Amino acid sequence: MPKAVVPEEKRRRRRPTRSGTVLSEGLIVETALRLLREHGSAGLTARRLGLALDCDPSTLYRYFRGMDDLTLAIGDALIGEALRGWTLTGRWRADLHAIGLRIHAAYVAHPQAAQLTASRVSGRANELAADEAVLDVLRTAGFPLPESVRVYHAFIDQTLAFAALDAASLALPRASRRADDAMWHSTYARLPAATHPRIAEAAPLLSARMVTSAYPTALEMLLDSAETTLRELRGPEARPGPPLSS
Repeated sequence: MPKAVVPEEKRRRRRPTRSGTVLSEGLIVETALRLLREHGSAGLTARRLGLALDCDPSTLYRYFRGMDDLTLAIGDALIGEALRGWTLTGRWRADLHAIGLRIHAAYVAHPQAAQLTASRVSGRANELAADEAVLDVLRTAGFPLPESVRVYHAFIDQTLAFAALDAASLALPRASRRADDAMWHSTYARLPAATHPRIAEAAPLLSARMVTSAYPTALEMLLDSAETTLRELRGPEARPGPPLSS
């Protein structure tokens, strides 16, 4: 049976740790992110967290039901980073473009945490706020409810999928990452046109593009599709909105 989480007001009355640190959910998540960055997912344990925070590992269960609950809080914190500073412009495409890039950037800034959390559904405050905001942007723009859900589903899953993919690459040892990037020059760029004509003609472009994330391009393609659908729903008299500045 899962342990009950102690209410926030009771946690605050706890004495500081041996080193004088006053624990909080935010501090534990921040420390967990540091441990993930330094040691990877295998290094995130209650024992290691207790050592880093100078507290008994059992103290952590006053804040989280277990390590899985902490994992969900870490994912929610990454979404919180993305939402911080995001302001609505009233232009649905620009607003979705901005929050998509922000979510992707927040996850790839913490690659080890992204691998651990990108596929999870936390139901926590920041996740709910992001979902509510994206759905509201779509509904306010005029998308019918079924289409809003369809676009939202593709939008959020694509964003998190690319975040996980790019994070996995960034989490590789530096030597492996360099070797992967170099493959586009050392192998692909040297294939003869006689055996691989399409790769040979595309090699200069492939070597430039394939070492960067495809997420911005995929996001534009998804938004293009959504904009076309909205225009069709509005009828032939509707005009396309202003282009999104780069």
